[in-house]
Parts: sequence; structure tokens; C-alpha cells
Amino acid sequence: MHGTCFHPLRRRYWIGGLLSLVALCVTAPIAASPPTDQAAVAALDTEFQAAVKRNDVSTVGRILADDFVLISGAGKVSTRQQLLDEVRSGRVRYEQQDEVPGSQTVRVWGDTAVVTALLWLKGVDGTQPFDRKLWFSDVYVRTPTGWKYALGQVGRMVEKDGLPVSAQ
Repeated sequence: MHGTCFHPLRRRYWIGGLLSLVALCVTAPIAASPPTDQAAVAALDTEFQAAVKRNDVSTVGRILADDFVLISGAGKVSTRQQLLDEVRSGRVRYEQQDEVPGSQTVRVWGDTAVVTALLWLKGVDGTQPFDRKLWFSDVYVRTPTGWKYALGQVGRMVEKDGLPVSAQ
């Protein structure tokens, strides 16, 4: 039996290697499948929109990445802290802050996901009423603590006060 893996010295290495492989398999994080990731990110983005609608600073803060950036349709760049301050102020009161049903699409590439949807915003900013629809893309990244909202890009307004806005 000389030269087989059952030689006492080789058996020790073989068993050690097998135990290492088993330990790796048991302790390694299990990557979710793309459909599971899509569902998780879709739900998280919907939860985020609902939290903004309620001015729920705690939930918004939990979902946002530390280095979050939002770019408005007018090109204004806002940080995580600026968005949290705005939500905390309660200056904007929403009647609607909802994705139009059927418009949400979630694409996942490894540890990055992009949500695209048509958002209906209606409410009052201070004393100024608003009612508009716009497209947005939100980028989520997988972190050790779960998915986080890292980047928001707002597209141009496509509807204002119930009327289409023409591209100019």
C-alpha cells in the first residue's frame, strides 16, 4: 500500500485538509441567489420610500450607506447628513412618496444592485404644494451588515400637476 493516501503521514494531511475544507464551507457566508437579492433590495427600496414619506429618520438612517450621495434632477448633490437633516426637519410633508405600481425594476450584479422606478411625489414643501412624477435610479451595495443605499440619481420630471412635461 506504499504511495496511497492511507499512509499514516499522508492520512494526517488528508484528514487535516478535509477538516479545513469542511470548516470553510460551514463558516463561509452563503451568497444569496439573484432572485433573493432582487426581492430583498426591492423591499428595502420600498421601505426607504415609505420612511421618507413618514419623515422616519431612524429607518432612513439605517438604510443609507455612510457615504451616501443623492443627485437631484437639477444636479444638486446631497450627502447622507443633508438628507437626514431634511427628513428630521419635517419641512416636506408627503401625501404621496410612492413608486408607481409595476414600474420598479431591480438588477443585481454581485454585491451591487440598481433599482429603477417611476416615483410619484405629492405634498407640501414648507408652504409650497407639489405634485410630480419622476424616474430615479438607486444603487445599493452589499455590506457585512446587509444591503445599503449608496447612491441616488433622480431623472428629469416627466409629469407635473397631472400633466406630462415635455422634453426640452
